[in-house]
Amino acid sequence: MNMAGKAAVAGIFVFAVLQVVRPGIPSKPATAEVQTSSEVKSILDKDCYSCHSDERRLSWFDQIVPGYWLVRHDILTAREHLNFSTLGSKPVTAQKAALYEAVNMIQLGVMPLPSFLKLHPDSRVTPGDLAGLKAYLAPWSSVPTQPPGAGSEAIAVPVSLSKVEPEFNGFPFDPNFKEWKLLSTTDRGDNNTFRFILGNDIAVKAAQSGAISPWPDGSRFAKVAWQQESDSEGLVHPGKFVQVELMLKDAKRYKDTEGWGWGRWRGLDLKPYGSDSAFVNECTGCHQPMRGNDYVYTLPITNAKAARDEAVNNNAAALPVTLPYQPLGWGAVTMYVDSKTHSTATLYGNDAAVQASRSARRGEETAPAYPAGAVLALVTWTQRDDPHWFGGRIPAAPESIEFVQIATTGEVNVYRRFAGQGLNEERPTASAAEVRTSLVLNLSPARLP
Repeated sequence: MNMAGKAAVAGIFVFAVLQVVRPGIPSKPATAEVQTSSEVKSILDKDCYSCHSDERRLSWFDQIVPGYWLVRHDILTAREHLNFSTLGSKPVTAQKAALYEAVNMIQLGVMPLPSFLKLHPDSRVTPGDLAGLKAYLAPWSSVPTQPPGAGSEAIAVPVSLSKVEPEFNGFPFDPNFKEWKLLSTTDRGDNNTFRFILGNDIAVKAAQSGAISPWPDGSRFAKVAWQQESDSEGLVHPGKFVQVELMLKDAKRYKDTEGWGWGRWRGLDLKPYGSDSAFVNECTGCHQPMRGNDYVYTLPITNAKAARDEAVNNNAAALPVTLPYQPLGWGAVTMYVDSKTHSTATLYGNDAAVQASRSARRGEETAPAYPAGAVLALVTWTQRDDPHWFGGRIPAAPESIEFVQIATTGEVNVYRRFAGQGLNEERPTASAAEVRTSLVLNLSPARLP
């Protein structure tokens, strides 16, 4: 037998021996299957269960080593992240949150894995399937109606930020996040929360210049969440404080977690979210679809241009330079959404106004006592769907900017309104100006711990 023949026989022998090296893929009946409609269950069963369940579903070619090893790794990893055979043991809200994340992974093209689809085309989620999942989830279907001041007892006593413990992976809490500037806001219909996305000076400078691909080392983000509360007039306000999530860019220090440090602190006492250091896998897994945007979901409101589409929100930043102030660089006080007009508004304040809003105590007064010289700016935008997150809405085109300048005692506060396509100044009647001034001054601040 010549050398080529011997090599072929040896190769066949090695291939045959490798087939014996076959670690198992556990298979068992569902113990707590996801609770959902029969239609959604059918979609998940067809498109997702081959990897995200305790069932063992392999095609004949999946059984061949070394491909089997890769398939096994993908299945075990998928089950660890999301398992529909056990998801039903979690609260209904957690089950829905998992479905929302699944929908986002699907519409962003990262699930099912493209490499998996090449050999398993039947697992492709059709547009009809995706529409069915979205219709079932139905974000913004309802917001709890609360009387004024409801839930305030949950955020009345501030925590000592200097004593907040680090996350279980050692990532430290940053008590300075309250001083950072607003990059954007999000109206989350998937879990009825509002989000302020704040950035430190490095992050704000990067957003203003468009140098965010990648974000520079030292960039810090804070994503602050409150539960939504709806009043009788259809305005939805921030209510009970939920959590703050922090990110820090340091490509070398955090090279094993996509170049970012991650942490989350929940509740008034700001308890670390993780039960061990492995919690960070949840963060990196969720942000994986945003790899092209340096793992950042937020579209900062800025006039700067970016190399990638849907990396910045230029439309929302389109304020005329002729305004008496440029409020987008000020601190944020609160926000609300008008569910009737599908618009979102953020109340900004100059330094004097922001300091007054932070010193006011909820429960003792409905609004801060703003000092003379304080200026408030209520910027209202139309809303659009967040292109990165199904169930989220972000600011779109500006509709109006309203300024209230606080006068000295005995004088009248100055109210000015700019609206329309060119955001030209309008001259409201004295009564209308008085009503809008009252609205601005009585918007209760969204409380930070």
